[in-house]
Amino acid sequence: MNFITKKTLSRRTMLRGIGATVALPVLDSMIPALKAQVTQAPPRLGFVYASHGVIFDQWKPKTIGRNFELTPNLKPLAKLQGQFNILTGLSHLEADTKGDGSGDHTRASAAWLTGVHAYDRTRPGVEVRLATTADQIAAAVIGKNSPIPSIEMTVDTPSQGACDSGDCFYVNTVSWRTPTTPNMAENQPRVIFERLFGDGGSGAQRLARVQKEASILDSVREEAGSLAASLGQSDRSKLTEYLDSVREVEKRIQSAEKVGPDNIELPDRPVGIPASFEAHTKLMFDLQLIAFRADLTRVFSMILARELSGRTYPMIGIPGQHHLISHHRDDAELMSQKARIDTYHVSMCAYLLEQMKNTPDGDGSLLDHSLIFYGSGMGNGNLHRHSDLPVMLAGKLNGKFQTGYHYDYKPDTPMANLLVTILDRAGVPIEKLGDSTGPLKLDPLSVG
Repeated sequence: MNFITKKTLSRRTMLRGIGATVALPVLDSMIPALKAQVTQAPPRLGFVYASHGVIFDQWKPKTIGRNFELTPNLKPLAKLQGQFNILTGLSHLEADTKGDGSGDHTRASAAWLTGVHAYDRTRPGVEVRLATTADQIAAAVIGKNSPIPSIEMTVDTPSQGACDSGDCFYVNTVSWRTPTTPNMAENQPRVIFERLFGDGGSGAQRLARVQKEASILDSVREEAGSLAASLGQSDRSKLTEYLDSVREVEKRIQSAEKVGPDNIELPDRPVGIPASFEAHTKLMFDLQLIAFRADLTRVFSMILARELSGRTYPMIGIPGQHHLISHHRDDAELMSQKARIDTYHVSMCAYLLEQMKNTPDGDGSLLDHSLIFYGSGMGNGNLHRHSDLPVMLAGKLNGKFQTGYHYDYKPDTPMANLLVTILDRAGVPIEKLGDSTGPLKLDPLSVG
């Protein structure tokens, strides 16, 4: 520790090499420097989207307040009991039709972080316009001092043609930098990795590195060794564990990039994606975990399933397409399949939350200092209803949220009220967002 080595490091200490810059996690030796700058860990926000609503009796707890029993959809969160809240009764009424021709799926994802109605550009004279999303409002404030203000990810590959009206970017992203500029979500792990640690040279150089199984960490090995020698035992262990996690993630990316014919020329941006949905999702979440640990970014969004998704889930015994299954017409078998898909998506988010819970961060864990917002822009996917939306909030955001509760609000309470509340408690006060009518009451004394 620093009282043994007498070494004090800046929070922004970097390991630098050719084509690579590796930020460090919080070490004991940084604490004196941190005390002079901040009194608590920085807030982190994550927004995770899963499309087509839920089968509500498989999602909504039967009781409100504390000690609610986990429903089938929430069972993957069992190890996190008491670390999250479930909110019901919230709606995005601006996602309902206004007779302008825009599609229900388009409006669902467009309204999710805006509370704003998405208009149909196919009508003559109508401009593509939405609103700056809550994640970007937050990134402009809490992310302004981090190297990367925000990261936008997806594991449901964007595509043109699979949208019910207007422009496909309404369903291919949930993040808008300005009312006219969407942030397109990235599905390539290597692109995210290189945003965090450097571009690593040309396509040919990158291919050579992949073939040799070399690491981006090789270029900072000497500096890392020198730094480790100057640290106490606790910090050396933390540094080694962190760099090992970076290397492990990189190896998984390299493995994905090797799949395919050897004679295909590697482009400037490698296109390797793990073959399985689960491996892809966990890899993307692990990259985000590293970004949070090193304070490279404080805001992210992730699309687990996009609106109108044609993904199938044979890994859980469901060969049919997600979107088609969501139109179950009250068929018991299709409803069961939809519920299983929803539970599977929750299990992917639970993976991230458990990793965050088990990652020390200052005086607590990453989960203690973060807020992860999981949900959908539809409640009943079969009927395309944008009311009674599924919402889960995990993490305490530096004590700004109490967890372990089920809050059930008056029907059609604006979801935008929750977004206003999240921003306010993250240190980004805003009077109004979309159709918000004020902050959402999150008072444990108001529930059972």
